[in-house]
Amino acid sequence: MTLQTEFEFRLPKGYIDSEGSLHRDGIMRLANARDEILPLEDPRVRRNEAYLLVILLARVITRLGDLRDINPGVIEKLFASDLNYLQGLYNRINGNGSSKLPVVCPHCDEKFELELEPAGES
Repeated sequence: MTLQTEFEFRLPKGYIDSEGSLHRDGIMRLANARDEILPLEDPRVRRNEAYLLVILLARVITRLGDLRDINPGVIEKLFASDLNYLQGLYNRINGNGSSKLPVVCPHCDEKFELELEPAGES
């Protein structure tokens, strides 16, 4: 069994870069302890705790469209709905890791697990 460490996603709206290009598809990796500890020392986070999310996402998003250098400036320019989506994805993949729902077939009573894939993720 291998551990999945990278997760593809599709933003609801997308990031528009300085040339007007739209970037919606990306990859987020699992966070490590360093990703969650180092931003706490950042002066921007000390001034405003909400900025922690911006720095965390900049650290764990490895690709957004054609962009490979995802920095806080990119995350700051996301639409609010995309930021909310990415926060939810971050919490899901770095939480208990379970996106399976136990279900029972209404026809044959067989029990199985259904893998949930939230809208926008692939």
